[in-house]
Amino acid sequence: MTYKNFPMVPKVLFGRGGFNQLNDILAPKRLGIHAPFIFLIDDVFKSNPWITSRISLSYDDRIIFVSAKEEPKTSQVDELVEDIILQSKQRPSGIIGIGGGTLLDLAKAVSIMITNDGGAADYQGWDLVKNPAIYHVGVPTISGTGAEVSRTTVLTGPDKKLGINSDYTPFDQVILDSELTKDVPKDQWFYTGMDCYVHCIESLTGTYLNTFSETYGQMALELCNEIFLSDNLSETESQEKLMMASWHGGMSIAYSQVGVAHAMSYGLAYLLGTKHGIGNCIVFDHLEEFYPEGVKVFKQMKAKHNITLPTGICADLSDSEFDIMIDVALGLVPLWENALGKHWKKTITKQKLKALYQKM
Repeated sequence: MTYKNFPMVPKVLFGRGGFNQLNDILAPKRLGIHAPFIFLIDDVFKSNPWITSRISLSYDDRIIFVSAKEEPKTSQVDELVEDIILQSKQRPSGIIGIGGGTLLDLAKAVSIMITNDGGAADYQGWDLVKNPAIYHVGVPTISGTGAEVSRTTVLTGPDKKLGINSDYTPFDQVILDSELTKDVPKDQWFYTGMDCYVHCIESLTGTYLNTFSETYGQMALELCNEIFLSDNLSETESQEKLMMASWHGGMSIAYSQVGVAHAMSYGLAYLLGTKHGIGNCIVFDHLEEFYPEGVKVFKQMKAKHNITLPTGICADLSDSEFDIMIDVALGLVPLWENALGKHWKKTITKQKLKALYQKM
């Protein structure tokens, strides 16, 4: 048997206030005075200097504020790469993504596309990237997606939503500073945290499961249960534990896969633009058939935190629109194989998926 030799993030800094060390971390990585560091930052911080004031810009360094209101797109990556190349005298010293999963995925994708020909859509799939990315750093400001540790960058392309899954995708450096998550709105905290919870359920119940995945998944699941069901954690403890749950949840799928909820939420995101965290919640709420215990606990978490999910988002869709969502979901073969085994097509039909979507 041949085992996949997966890369991992080589350097991680963990601790409240650790973001203050970013400038010291970057300094030795500068390639020259005309080789800038490019900071891709969630534009929610545009009017809040709490983060940007701690970044020391030198020479041709730039901050580019990016909206995270929509899921990241291949076209957005291509536009950012073109802008960076045109504005830079030399190849950048590095890309630093600061924000949630959207910004982290964009930073990973941009760092890859600066060294690879064509457009980002050409690399949606598994192991299509030929050249190593430039140096890239991830600084999450919300916890749950696992984007800070994963080897994928999930993008919506012209005809599918699919990641650039590559050994060159993982960050070279990650800074895990839970203090950066302190102002996350309650609903967003829940939706993104549930992305981590769903990662764990799908990994731990999947056919791809192995001891590597199980070890990380169990740890992340225990942390999620404590964070979302316990009354004994301080705000700081909750923030730190969720940051580590996100990390472990991301690691749990490195050697396995996600499953039904992610496949179907990709369909929602592609057609309706539904954000990933809330999309997972909307789908997972209806998946008792596949994850009975996981959905039961999810509903307890939802009730405890007074979360009301949107309903009827598929109510007015045409048959052709349902077909688009279904085709996107069915295209994610490894996810279905992980969830249901190699004969998953005997269980999952277009009619079954349509009936599930119609409940949402």
